[in-house]
Amino acid sequence: AMATDRVQFHEMGLDDRVLKAVADLGWSEPTLIQEKAIPLALEGKDLLARARTGSGKTAAYAVPVIQRILASKQSVREQDVRALVLVPTKELGQQVQAMVRQLTAYCSRDVRVADVSGKADLSAQRPILMEKPDVVVGTPSRVLAHLNAQNLVLHSSLEMLVVDEADLIFSFGFEADLKKLLCHLPKIYQSFLMSATLSEDVQALKELLLHNPVILKLQGSQLPDGSQLQQYSIKCEEEDKFLLTYTLLKLRLVQGKTLVFVGTVDRCYRLKLFLEQFGIPACVLNSELPVQSRCHIITQFNQGFYDYIIATDEESLGDPSASSSCGQMLKRSKDKEYGVSRGVDFHNVANVINFDFPTTVDSYIHRVGRTARADNPGTALSFISHTELGLLSQVEEALTGENSGSALKPYEFKMEEIEGFRYRCRDAMRSVTKQAVREARLKELKQELLNSEKLKTYFEDNPRDLQLLRHDKDLHPAVVKPHLKNVPEYLSKTRTHTRFTKMAKNVQGKNPLKSFRYSGGRNRKGGAAQS
Repeated sequence: AMATDRVQFHEMGLDDRVLKAVADLGWSEPTLIQEKAIPLALEGKDLLARARTGSGKTAAYAVPVIQRILASKQSVREQDVRALVLVPTKELGQQVQAMVRQLTAYCSRDVRVADVSGKADLSAQRPILMEKPDVVVGTPSRVLAHLNAQNLVLHSSLEMLVVDEADLIFSFGFEADLKKLLCHLPKIYQSFLMSATLSEDVQALKELLLHNPVILKLQGSQLPDGSQLQQYSIKCEEEDKFLLTYTLLKLRLVQGKTLVFVGTVDRCYRLKLFLEQFGIPACVLNSELPVQSRCHIITQFNQGFYDYIIATDEESLGDPSASSSCGQMLKRSKDKEYGVSRGVDFHNVANVINFDFPTTVDSYIHRVGRTARADNPGTALSFISHTELGLLSQVEEALTGENSGSALKPYEFKMEEIEGFRYRCRDAMRSVTKQAVREARLKELKQELLNSEKLKTYFEDNPRDLQLLRHDKDLHPAVVKPHLKNVPEYLSKTRTHTRFTKMAKNVQGKNPLKSFRYSGGRNRKGGAAQS
């Protein structure tokens, strides 16, 4: 029913050349945000849209921008920069440029686009800007630098401004650049603000940029659909949470970079020390650590130094709206307890594990939204204890909305098959006392405060040595029993392991959580392989 009610691309009054490009891209009909945003934008309205990566939001603003430029070219006017698209990262800059190029495949002479977000010297980009491309894409700092160097002049020509991923633009610390940049723009222009969340920062920007905007909050567009993001839940109590985490990581059932979310900082260390017993390194992203250390941990995680980060999120942490970030933390001395679920950007996260279930729907969306970004697949697994069942049903209700069926599929995992590991887990848990956790927190804090000072000065001079300072070193004031590090023959030869490896073969290359299979309709062959 939905499909027929949609406004189609050919009903939006778009130039034939744009329609042809859209057809070439294989888009049979607009996504929800495109259907709503394009007609409004063509009427000249300012827009604030809450939309996540992967919802088709780039085309939602790119199509009207291109259409307006084409329309204005019908009256003879000199070549000038008419649209500016601000993005938080150079990767997104490249994506936006590529999308505009695809959409202008049949009118590339009339609509030229230049992406200046890259690393090249300002002087190297100057000649491109001197030709006055119709659309300029860049990060706020880069665009500001070009404005200051007068490689780019916008105060009389600009007609449209787009701020994409506005919430990340703040959390990457571009706030000051953005404000300075606005002084270089004309009095009147049309603006589009795209953001995954409508944080306080984004609300403030709305006041600054938008005039009587139409606000689109699209339900259900907050997480990708099941073909890209697989969400599972498994009911397990406290001891089983540890047992299951150990099994998933030790038997490499969870593959790829993984974020593990827990309820409190103490529990972060408890889990880290527990995993240390088995020789599984992980870093804790802790609010008490100095900002350089935290940014450094994330950078290293992104570069592939670590597979596992254990973190808490903002909900329990005083001020959920302050999307804390590397840029802002340096400015805000009153560092609110720091949460990861939003604001700091992790790259290529394959899995999110909710060791403790989040306390709000928003927090669930933010945590799980860390995986399956852009076009990458991802998996989210939530451990649910009996006290968390109520929270689970709230999340399910919010996510399923109109489409029936559960958002979180049950993770079919026979706990009895890993019973053999239980005594090892108990052994390890006994070593991780409250005292050990307290000492670990202190030890790491001292270590990182030291590092932080050294870091700041030293790494400015020797960026290549970053890897000397790993953050996943063992902290263990807890006594590590050497026998726990290895999985003994007789245990790894259990049916469990053979069953897992068999499954793994089915799924090779498809799903980061190798053994995840959803057997809703029992015994469908290769259920796991449908990703």
